[in-house]
Amino acid sequence: MRYAIPVTNGKLAAHFGHCDQFALIDVDPSTRDIVGTEFLQPPAHEPGVLPAWLAEQGASVVIAGGMGSRAQGLFAQNRIEVIVGAEGVEPEEIVRAHLAGMLGTGQNICDH
Repeated sequence: MRYAIPVTNGKLAAHFGHCDQFALIDVDPSTRDIVGTEFLQPPAHEPGVLPAWLAEQGASVVIAGGMGSRAQGLFAQNRIEVIVGAEGVEPEEIVRAHLAGMLGTGQNICDH
């Protein structure tokens, strides 16, 4: 499994489309342990670009604070699970919380 977490200054970005980087975190599905993390700079933010790019990177889950409904639909078309309203700071801690079923989520902070 590969998680994609939008980050700004190494912390969860409020909106996935306005982040500096994506933390791509690889998880062994049998042990549910994090086995690797890399930070990649995304291409320029334009409608439809990030879902396709993250699919190319092998992402299977995107966890974000906020994301518009159109982007969520594009991720679904790419068979990537979307979790919005995430609470947390450090990308690996967010993934660990999700794996443990303890990820705090609130409202999707994006209204478009």
